[in-house]
Formats: sequence, C-alpha cells, structure tokens
Amino acid sequence: MVNRSYYGHDTQFYGVEEHRLVGGRGDGMRLFQIRNGSGLEFTVSADRAADISRVSYKGVNLNYMGSAGYVAPAYYDEPGFGFLKSFTCGFLTTCGLQNIGTPGMDGSVPCPLHGTVSNLPADRIYYTEEDGKIELHARINDMEIFKQKLILDRTISCEYGKNILTISDTVRNAGSADEPLLLLYHMNIGYPLLSEHAKLTVSSERVIPRDDRAAEDLDTWDQMLAPIPNFQEQCYYHEFEKNAPCAKIWNGDAGVGLAIRWDKAQFPYMTEWKMMGERDYVLGLEPCTNKLEGRANLRREGALQFIKPGETRHFGVEVEFFD
Repeated sequence: MVNRSYYGHDTQFYGVEEHRLVGGRGDGMRLFQIRNGSGLEFTVSADRAADISRVSYKGVNLNYMGSAGYVAPAYYDEPGFGFLKSFTCGFLTTCGLQNIGTPGMDGSVPCPLHGTVSNLPADRIYYTEEDGKIELHARINDMEIFKQKLILDRTISCEYGKNILTISDTVRNAGSADEPLLLLYHMNIGYPLLSEHAKLTVSSERVIPRDDRAAEDLDTWDQMLAPIPNFQEQCYYHEFEKNAPCAKIWNGDAGVGLAIRWDKAQFPYMTEWKMMGERDYVLGLEPCTNKLEGRANLRREGALQFIKPGETRHFGVEVEFFD
C-alpha cells in the first residue's frame, strides 16, 4: 500500500464509487466504478447481471462498446435475435444460462440468442474494501414460475498493486428439476487495444471454423485487420488439450495488453468472434461450456449439460493486464 501519510481518503488512489445514469435508454442504471490504484479501472453494471461494461488500464481503453450503448433491461427484446438491439457488449456480457449462441426452439421452449441472464438486474449487490483488496458481490436470480430456478452468485475482485481482475461465479439450482445449463463469457476487445497491429495468441490445440465464411480465412484466424465496410463476421472454435487455457492480446501501438485464463474443466471451448467491420469493430474472446449451435442441437448430439436440483457449479476467469 502507499503511505497513508500522503493522502486523506482512499479514493485518492483506489476504491469504489457508485453512480446512476441519466437520460437515454440507460436512464437510472446503477453503475459501480472501481479503481485498484495501480492502473486498472473498470465499471460494473448492476442492472445487467453485474457485467463489466468498461475496462481501462493505465488510461487506455480495452473494451468495445456496442452501438446501442447502455440499455436498461426494460428495453430487452427477447425473441430470436432481439438480444442485439440491447447488446452493450462492454468488456463482459454474460450469456446463458438457458442458451448460448443460435436462437431457436428446444421442443416447446423458446431459446433466444445468448439467453436472457445478461438482461436481468442483480437482486442484491454490495462491495467490500479491506487492505487494498476490493470485492464486489452480486446475486442474479434466473427464475420463472413453472420453469427454471437458477441462482447466479458473482464475485468480482482486484487488489492494489496487482493488475489482475478475477471473476468468480457460482450457479445453483434452487428448483426441483434438472435444468439445462449453458454459460459463455462474451469478453469483447476494442480499440485502441484492438487494431490491425494487435497480436493475438491462444493456447489452443485445434481451431475450427464455425461456418464457410470463417473457413475462408482459417489460416489467418489470429491476424487482425483494419476496419472494413460491411465485413461479415467470422467465428472460430478453439479446443484445448492442456488445462489452464490462455488467450492473450497485445498491441505495441497502445502499449498495453491482457491475458485471459480459465479452467478447462469449466470451459472446454473458447469462441473467437472476429468482427472487423467499420463501427462494428470488435474481437470476442469467449470461454464457453458448449459450441454455439443452439440448445436443441446440443440436446440431439448428447452435448447438453444439466444441473441437478440442489447442485452447485463453479465458473470463473482471471484477467491479467500488462504493459
């Protein structure tokens, strides 16, 4: 810690400030702005599943913000691809818990794009500060009458002097039936960390194009481009043999980079969303429980995961920032 003799209040260096947005579709949304005092600053959106909307390191922006900007859950358009109308992107959008990827019907159950959890406000949220360590705790209830009863407990933490951000999630089935469980951390890298000069490395053993469009440039999945008008997105599945997968991006022009690490037992795959379009210029690095072909397809293939009544499952990632 820095010498307390030199300052009057902790927020001179680090801490948490709570804000509310005024105006637009984000009016009234509750935000927590967190600084660790050694270069890391990020914003947690309490009304959007305690997702992380902004991240900067040493004053350099690292995330992509979608054209929609901040959008309160009341504006969520659920059916089909309606998710995109309120897709803030930000540094982290949590996708699940009932579906990830392609929308469709699983029997009589509608499964919208990337599920609904990112449009649920936290039922409760609070933070603690102890000896330079900041922890933010949130609970999100993903429940419906006659349907799923899932509880997501999230802890986001950082420390003074350590430029590491940790996201730790626990999902519990509080209902009396087995429930499908799908989860994807939609982590979105943006300019100036993302540019045609950015260097991407992933510790994957196999890289699989999701479709014919992605297959066109399979050999250059790790090469970023300058923004291109009307670019068509390319998605790749990364598979891993060894534990502790890592995706790392660095940009010498921006002078900063980050590395995302996770447990392969929790997230066997990573989806790379390569979107090099003008204004829609983003690289998604997305640890996930399953590929994104829709819940019904996963069920048919025997790949759909379930969580039993009373069962608890743990997920998380660690993000390290460096210059």
